Amino acid sequence: MLNSMDALSTNRAAGVYRRLRALLFPPACLFCHAPLPGDGCCPDCYADIHVWPHDACERCGSPLPGGMEQGLCGRCFHKPPAQLQTESLYVYHGPVRDAILDWKLKGRDAGERWLFNLTVPRMRDLIDTGDLVLPVPMPLSRMRQSGQHHAACLSRWLAEAAGCSWDWRILRRHGERPRQSSLTGTARRRNLRKAFELDNDYLAQYSLLPDVQAVWIVDDILTTGATLHFAARAAARLQRPVKVLSLARTKQEG
Repeated sequence: MLNSMDALSTNRAAGVYRRLRALLFPPACLFCHAPLPGDGCCPDCYADIHVWPHDACERCGSPLPGGMEQGLCGRCFHKPPAQLQTESLYVYHGPVRDAILDWKLKGRDAGERWLFNLTVPRMRDLIDTGDLVLPVPMPLSRMRQSGQHHAACLSRWLAEAAGCSWDWRILRRHGERPRQSSLTGTARRRNLRKAFELDNDYLAQYSLLPDVQAVWIVDDILTTGATLHFAARAAARLQRPVKVLSLARTKQEG
């Protein structure tokens, strides 16, 4: 009898909490904040979210011309990036761009998590349980300033979804360098040429490495591809196939 009364009291309290929460914090779109009957994304924002094209070069991930068979693009035939495979989830545009900036600049990750959760089935198809996920290292000064390591958060979510391992200590950033967003394409490559290295002291104690099948390097945004190329080049010393993945990618016009 007492247990039934306790359960009834708990259910009532939970109902009161839900109603009070809805009154004080009414449901709204995660992206434009328009009122909604429930949590999530409004129809207008949903229509403006674009997945990265699946008809893309296997090596660099660039969209292939219409009618071209799946495979390598012309550029990768002549000068391929360090990674063997490039995957991006969304086009960096509209609500996706807003969610990433909201996370990076204001620390609010609700939109980012919602976008990521939509891709979990695809992540499980792409990434094996024997793979290892490594985030692109963040400069220490910037991490102290923001209090967050966005690529590491993405790597953790990805590893949890795929059931594989991840580690933020294996790949390191060497020295302090200008922000990539402030540089042109050529300057970005020059800025990153010697930016990444493996932490050999940590690797000497890393017992899981012999069982690793492939390595995935993860970043939030892919723009020119320079960051992931040079990170993958450093990770290739692990002597495992190296692939890269970004949550979003800028789409070059023309």
